[in-house]
Amino acid sequence: MNGNHACDVHRDASYSNVCQVCGVPMDAGYFDVASIKDAPKKVGDEVELARYELNPQYCGTLLYFMQYAEDSVTTKQVISHTPGYQWVILCNNQPRAPYLPTELILNPWGANALRIELRLEEGCTLRFVVRRVATTVSPELSQVGGRLLGRTWYNTIYGGTPNRL
Repeated sequence: MNGNHACDVHRDASYSNVCQVCGVPMDAGYFDVASIKDAPKKVGDEVELARYELNPQYCGTLLYFMQYAEDSVTTKQVISHTPGYQWVILCNNQPRAPYLPTELILNPWGANALRIELRLEEGCTLRFVVRRVATTVSPELSQVGGRLLGRTWYNTIYGGTPNRL
């Protein structure tokens, strides 16, 4: 059994790759990537805040994301709105609905994040980026941050069972 999995059900007992108790794939592993960087300064600049690449033949789910934005004048965290900056979650460089580019801080860093269940297709590269889209912005941001937390598992349509002896 995978050490990251909470349920204690033996994997080979009528193997279905899903825990009969919680429904989570038996070989699920978790990822948590984050960073805080300088905010983009010029129109068109983009800063990658978090990145996770699913292994080939693995699928996943994005469970949480968080945003951080710091006002350059007051050095206080901006809580709700960043006009002139766009936040976007990308999978294989395509925006993931319903989290299309937005100027809103939907899940502030340090607050309780709302759980989401955003499906990630096999082998996708998940990115969280912020872009500067206007010449004049208020507030001007000095730092931005992003965090992605999720789960991945082997996709059994590729045959066999993962890590089987």
